[in-house]
Amino acid sequence: MGQTPSHEVSHASKAELTAYLADRFARRCYEPLELFSFKDNFKSLADVRDDVRYLKEDTIARFLELPDILSVSPVIFHMISYIGAFPFLQDAPVILGFEQMVMVVVIMTERYTRVLTQSATSRRKLLFKSLAVYDRKLSEMEKKVSTVPPNASQTGSGVSAPGYAVDQVGDDIDDDSADGDDDDELVLAALDTLSIDDAFKTGDSHSATTHGALIPADNFRRLIMLLLLVAPLGPQERLSAYADRVTGSALDSLRATAEDVLSAFIDVEKTPGISYAQFQRILPASMPHLFDGLNPLFEHFLFSKNLDLSKHKNGKPAAVPPTPPPLLQSQGESQIMNLNVLSQLSFFIDGKDLFHRLRLLYSGSESGYSMGSFETKVFNWHAPTILLVSGTRLDSLESSRGSEGVFHDSLPPRRFSHGGAVGRDRVVFGALVKQPWRITNKECFGDNETVLFQLSPIHDVFAASTLNRNYACFTKSPSAHPGISFGSPPPQTSSSSRHSPIRPLGPVSLCIDSSFEFGVFNHDYTSGGGAFSTSTSRRFNFQERFSIDDIEVWGCGGDEEAKIQRERWEWEAREAEARRRINLGTGDIAADRALLEMAGLIGTNRSGGSMG
Repeated sequence: MGQTPSHEVSHASKAELTAYLADRFARRCYEPLELFSFKDNFKSLADVRDDVRYLKEDTIARFLELPDILSVSPVIFHMISYIGAFPFLQDAPVILGFEQMVMVVVIMTERYTRVLTQSATSRRKLLFKSLAVYDRKLSEMEKKVSTVPPNASQTGSGVSAPGYAVDQVGDDIDDDSADGDDDDELVLAALDTLSIDDAFKTGDSHSATTHGALIPADNFRRLIMLLLLVAPLGPQERLSAYADRVTGSALDSLRATAEDVLSAFIDVEKTPGISYAQFQRILPASMPHLFDGLNPLFEHFLFSKNLDLSKHKNGKPAAVPPTPPPLLQSQGESQIMNLNVLSQLSFFIDGKDLFHRLRLLYSGSESGYSMGSFETKVFNWHAPTILLVSGTRLDSLESSRGSEGVFHDSLPPRRFSHGGAVGRDRVVFGALVKQPWRITNKECFGDNETVLFQLSPIHDVFAASTLNRNYACFTKSPSAHPGISFGSPPPQTSSSSRHSPIRPLGPVSLCIDSSFEFGVFNHDYTSGGGAFSTSTSRRFNFQERFSIDDIEVWGCGGDEEAKIQRERWEWEAREAEARRRINLGTGDIAADRALLEMAGLIGTNRSGGSMG
């Protein structure tokens, strides 16, 4: 990896340019120990043929400890065989020699940003190309997908529900126009660092465009399963440590969660694959951190087992790092949250705020389904919280009776059909609230960092907007329609509003009734949004009405936040006891009662409250 003089670069062959660029990236993107480890790992792993050292698919799979059950090794190898050709992508796929693996690790770990100053959009486009196949037949099938809406017969009030927006024929207008240029910006930036003639800046039309390219749905499903698995991976942490997540019921849960995420892009029953327009639009809005887990996974190439860092220079062993807390505390007590849901949350919430940081504050199944229990458990947590509510879709409105009928009658008459995924009736919604919870009087709480989201059966994220500030609301009786809501207007204080039969729903809102028995998610796409933005993947009106199965609140924080909460609980307990007891100086409850009876404050014919 010797340096090539800059005045010779423009006259070098493509192979020499590749070696020069790999050398430049390695020296500027790797620390000395990392570069040593990378060379050592490559030397120990490489096969040799005709004096060429290279890595095979099964070698990489074993080194990264990719689970066989996921069948994801071919997908990863397809990716890196393309990325290894960088910046001459027209040559992909390539044999993964030393220089090619340098580029793979630099790009997969995002260390290229130490050399290039391109945006995340450029890397997303490169990742898409590395996963896509150029199949004209698949592309034509994708363009001919039906636009019939899910349950179109249930669409009310003449509102059009044209199915998934990602399935619409006109949705994938020029795929490359999303970036404004047919050439990959990362490629151009890399070549610009070499001052190469413009002839090298554009590959053939196949490598320079995303037109006609689709990521096969099954390939992406397998990759999503891996991304869910590696999401909490720490530096130098082995993937085999999560072997229990790919067996038995845990594997079933992993598959189900991956299906929810995949459904954000396409309806697999109608569409064979994911186009670049879909990939580019949905990824930044609904799962900007989807590929973050690849960083620590590919950083394994930068840590050699032959390099012993467990000793100091004086020969004494280094201190053993403390054992980190579990990824998810109180997991066994939860009916909604598990490690796969936690990983799914990390696709749009920074993992640093989630992994090893969540603790269960409130569970309806444990503490009771009531506003009072919720308030007691949650209100003293002075750090961000995540509310999760799971339920089952309700049947058609005509058959509603009893409490379900009362709930339906309280909803506005303008009803929409459900949001898709026919046959998958379990729904999970949630909200990330950065501010402490409080009872809502005239104004809602929350801020522009509040996030409303759906996890199942379709992953979707509704970011806070600035159209209004009706982010979160906790309303108790005697206000009209008490309960918990996100995105709906605060309760009215006029006497007439207390008897209003209709529950106000925001354009994009989640409402939970005070009995924690029913909930409704409303998405009025034609309104343009309210406190929360409309969906980027489902560009139509829909409404999910459901009976609640479970509701939980998780606190984001560590021991310090838990200590503050305990201190608040202890203070409130002391205050409650002080109010309950009327201490007249004797400390004797019986004597205190006798004195109150003599004063005529309590007695057999008067109600003065309890003394004990």
